[in-house]
Amino acid sequence: MRTCHGCSLCFLSSLCVVSVVVVFMLSGHFCELMRSSGSNSEFSVPMVELQTKFTRDDQNRPVLTGGFSIGFYVNQFGNRTIRKKTRLSREQKLEQGLARARSSIRRAASKLNLSATVRGDDFDPSEFVYRNPGAFYQSYEEMERRFKVYVYSEGDPPITHDGPCKDIYTIEGRFIHELEHGAGMFRTRDPHRALVYFLPFSVTWMVKYIYKPLSYDLTLLKQFVSDYVGVVSMKYPFWNRTCGADHFMLACHDWGPHVAKGNPFLYNTSIRVLCNANTSEGFNPQKDISLPEIHLYGGNVPSKLLTPPPVDAPRPYLAFFAGGVHGPIRPILLHHWKNRDNDLRVYEYLPKELDYYSFMLQSKFCLCPSGHEVASPRIVEAIYAECVPVILSESYVLPFSDVLRWEAFSIQVDVSEIPRLKEVLSAVSEERYRRLKENLKVVRRHFVLNKPAQRFDVFHMILHSVWLRRININLE
Repeated sequence: MRTCHGCSLCFLSSLCVVSVVVVFMLSGHFCELMRSSGSNSEFSVPMVELQTKFTRDDQNRPVLTGGFSIGFYVNQFGNRTIRKKTRLSREQKLEQGLARARSSIRRAASKLNLSATVRGDDFDPSEFVYRNPGAFYQSYEEMERRFKVYVYSEGDPPITHDGPCKDIYTIEGRFIHELEHGAGMFRTRDPHRALVYFLPFSVTWMVKYIYKPLSYDLTLLKQFVSDYVGVVSMKYPFWNRTCGADHFMLACHDWGPHVAKGNPFLYNTSIRVLCNANTSEGFNPQKDISLPEIHLYGGNVPSKLLTPPPVDAPRPYLAFFAGGVHGPIRPILLHHWKNRDNDLRVYEYLPKELDYYSFMLQSKFCLCPSGHEVASPRIVEAIYAECVPVILSESYVLPFSDVLRWEAFSIQVDVSEIPRLKEVLSAVSEERYRRLKENLKVVRRHFVLNKPAQRFDVFHMILHSVWLRRININLE
């Protein structure tokens, strides 16, 4: 079997990311050579080099005409001469399309007049919420125009082609079901038309059906992943062509990152869409994607959160939290604030006569501390309740942060500041609080699971995150 352990490293080293992503990102840390922390150096492939500018080659890429590439060069007399026509491969045509998309996004990013880019009335181009609303909108439209996903058909339910839809890992199953059975435009049955390839296994169902309870032994789960990648790499040419760089997996279970180690190239090279987006445990935001954790009891948004109260409705409590004590951060929060203050309502377990969502709807801020892992469904619940999320976490990459300005609709408080939490939150001015709440209304749509999926909802935001990483990889 031909595997990627012996894949051409010189090919992978030539993969480069062009500067479209700089449009969305804030800091220069996104322009370093990609590396996976804590990974086995034997399998660490420098597959992507991030650049702050487009290369001359990308800007002057040959023009695509009727399936042929027509290149130009300038001779010593300054005359432009047409080179010989060469027929383009299917892969080259796809890459040409991505080059055009990158160019259009770059132009949209530089436009000061958003109305020249944003068309229609289904998008609010808020400059406070989006890092670059024009670039995001143009990128989204290019995704709708060009993006195709091939879902491998190998495997049987429930471990593949299925997933949970009615618990804390709802997003895992709902994404798989929508991509495979929804009426969307993105799935293709022709793998040669695809820009990315989806590995449709469910880590949550692996834990349910394969894992031996209380053993804490993930060997069988990793072996399943290893076998699955082995099957598709033997049957199809696509995995070995890029060593998995244009493949992605999706997992909301806490063990998703660990199970991915079943194949070192899946862990280090492929796109991993994970709820457990912890940079201290190998999550790499340059290629991986943070997945919002959405807990839907019975598969639906709780009725109380469907319609939050009016903007001017009173919220008598400064902040609220109720949850179990686990992980390193919650014990600190409960030690300082459990049953200590009537304005800052912190409970370990909410008494039965009190209602969790009523407290959210009556609080200005909702505390979202990490538990055993960094993600928390409270963040999305707080967005639904229009209760400003207070992020209490370390090493957590927030969902869709390559597009969204989280500081515009949430507050991040350092763990060391927990003893001063009431002081910190009380210092938020009424004007800033009003803006935070208004921006929550704008971003809410990006965290909603619709059936069927709708434009700009969480399903499409996940796909857009995958699209962003694929569009910035030059596979030529």
